[in-house]
Amino acid sequence: MHELSIAYSLVNTAEAAARDAGVTAVSRVYLQLGAISGVVHDALLFSYDIATEGTLLEGSTLEIEVLPVIVFCDRCHEFTQLESVQAFRCAQCGNPTADLRQGKEIELVSLEVEDDLLEEEQQHEATHT
Repeated sequence: MHELSIAYSLVNTAEAAARDAGVTAVSRVYLQLGAISGVVHDALLFSYDIATEGTLLEGSTLEIEVLPVIVFCDRCHEFTQLESVQAFRCAQCGNPTADLRQGKEIELVSLEVEDDLLEEEQQHEATHT
């Protein structure tokens, strides 16, 4: 299950970003996942819970936005969403196309932290400086 290694990588990246921002706890992680990324949604959610144990992300929720497959048609010069990943054809004119513009992503978009946790950390730093 490669989703576990993806989850660990995601958690490492998110935790590093949180630490750089001075965050002590993350409540939600937003991820964009392409429809043909090869990642099984449910397996990634399960793996995420395992990967977050003992990290700043422990107890956080992984929110996944699945991005559709978008191709560019060189015949009609349009970006179109594939109707089926079984046929890479322009939805407008039916022309076969392999010019993939979206759908394979695995992208960490943002982290959500509780405002009170961030304010508490900032107050703590202010009193100790």
